[in-house]
Amino acid sequence: MSQLTNVQEILRALHLTETASHLPILLKKAETEERTYVGFLHDVLRYEQQRREEKLRERCLKWASFPYYKTLDEFQLEEQPSLTKRQLQQLCELVWLDQLFNLILLGPPGVGKTHLAIGIGMEAIYQGYKVTFITMGELVHALKTEVIVCKETQHK
Repeated sequence: MSQLTNVQEILRALHLTETASHLPILLKKAETEERTYVGFLHDVLRYEQQRREEKLRERCLKWASFPYYKTLDEFQLEEQPSLTKRQLQQLCELVWLDQLFNLILLGPPGVGKTHLAIGIGMEAIYQGYKVTFITMGELVHALKTEVIVCKETQHK
């Protein structure tokens, strides 16, 4: 077993799987750029950190259960007269999340509620929050189910 293969096995045992598979490329880059030992170690650890953050974002996007992906850059604010640019910016600052509030958007069909909710949700995920997207119908169903379960347990 070569020394490189041995190091890759150790990395996998330490659950540094992304680095293990990418190690030959990192080594080649370190040689080409004549990196110091500390510089190389920094590159290795930074690579693993970035890959873990990417995987976490991917998992969070999947868990959010968005019906599709839309960003706030695609949102046509001028077509939404009831929402000002300042209000949108305040929502995007996510202070309401830090204060443990939920966001419920109400309005008639076709005004951009879903697009806005997905865009804000994706922004929150990119800033490290966990998000769940549900429709009003799903929310009402969940609340009714909870009420029924509570009533049943109280009457036993």
